[in-house]
Amino acid sequence: MTSNTHSTPAGGDEQLRRVLGLPALVFFGLVYMVPLTIFTTYGIVTETTGGRTAGAYLVTLAAMLFTAASYGIMVKRYPVAGSAYSYTNIAFGPNVGFLAGWSLLLDYLFLPMINYLLIGLFLNIAFPAVPAWVFVLGSIALVTVLNVMGIRSVAKASNLIVGAQVIFIGVFVALSCNSLTSGPVDWLSPLIGDGSKPGFDPMMAGAAVLCLSFLGFDAVSTLAEETRDARRDVPRAIMLTTLAAGALFTLLAYLSQLVIPGSHFENTDAAANEVMLKVGGQFLANFFTAAYVAGSLGSALASQAAVSRIIYSMGRDKLLPERFFGSLSPRFGTPINATLLVSLVSLIALVINLETLASLISFGALVAFSAVNMAVLRTHLLGKAQDRNVLLHGLVPLVGLGLTLWLWTSLSSLTLSIGLGWFAIGVVYLLVLTGGFRRNVKVADFSEAG
Repeated sequence: MTSNTHSTPAGGDEQLRRVLGLPALVFFGLVYMVPLTIFTTYGIVTETTGGRTAGAYLVTLAAMLFTAASYGIMVKRYPVAGSAYSYTNIAFGPNVGFLAGWSLLLDYLFLPMINYLLIGLFLNIAFPAVPAWVFVLGSIALVTVLNVMGIRSVAKASNLIVGAQVIFIGVFVALSCNSLTSGPVDWLSPLIGDGSKPGFDPMMAGAAVLCLSFLGFDAVSTLAEETRDARRDVPRAIMLTTLAAGALFTLLAYLSQLVIPGSHFENTDAAANEVMLKVGGQFLANFFTAAYVAGSLGSALASQAAVSRIIYSMGRDKLLPERFFGSLSPRFGTPINATLLVSLVSLIALVINLETLASLISFGALVAFSAVNMAVLRTHLLGKAQDRNVLLHGLVPLVGLGLTLWLWTSLSSLTLSIGLGWFAIGVVYLLVLTGGFRRNVKVADFSEAG
């Protein structure tokens, strides 16, 4: 099997354009995750863990590295769009694949939404005379136009946004280190906490919420059909994105908790502002708002691009109305109808709260991560693969599966109830599609290069 051979779903003449290389994929993944995403749920997770957000990030990173390796294994063999949906379909058949795709839609549909919500929140703090909903609607319109224009527009915007955030991070780290020289510092406090939430269960609960920070490597896999050498570059981009982002998140959380020890804030959702004011005064708070809003726009760009391609993949497979969702724009070569649907769903950002939205995104992500780990076991260890490797194709996905299931059960009961309700709706829809499970749903043929 050569790295230059690409598998393409059969059954149609329309194909996504292969224009991306390794640097663009890594930037896409980092923007999708948002380098400053640590501040999205910083206050929530700090309170949940009793001041151990940095430690919670290390737990999440460990789980994500094993799962990222499983994504890399699958995409190397099957460089197709659709991510966990496509891989589960290949491993377990179209009906199970549909349910994995349905679960994946939960976090992918909501991730653009959380960015719009945060844009409205922080810009309203900076400009209180303008209602938050104005900023939400404006950002939805801008992101939709750029995504309709094509993946090159997303990639170019992503590069600029990552650059701006890198500059901010450099300033934040320098000012944080400077502020820590003024008095005694408890260097272990970000790892052991303030004692308000002892035990490992609060740490796991915080780590479960933080899974939404690592959706970038999963998003990279959705662009396999738009990558010039997907088998080589996508697995590399997945691991590089996960490692780089995980190290960065942990560092920023560690410094933030050194600056403001403890786990209590005046405004939990906007705890980042308190950190910035302590580190660098109003200047850094304003700089943070600008960089964070830019990053949220970039993440919305990337996340809307990813979910629209998942919907396109499901439409192409006739799991959703093919004529509407399974077609590309003749002018731009992008799934325009799917993109517009995501924009409409994102209007929920006007009414939902941050904590519920963050937890629901993590629920869908953990279900998808578990499915991909199981897909590796099925296709490589238990299937007819010729390159079977017990360590790589057995131990790695088993550890990844165990860790993701542990995180999944650490979510709140409300989150589990809503998430399982979404899954139940998917089962009912599948029941209709298959005539009471008397037949399989029809999907494209994902051929394996030999």
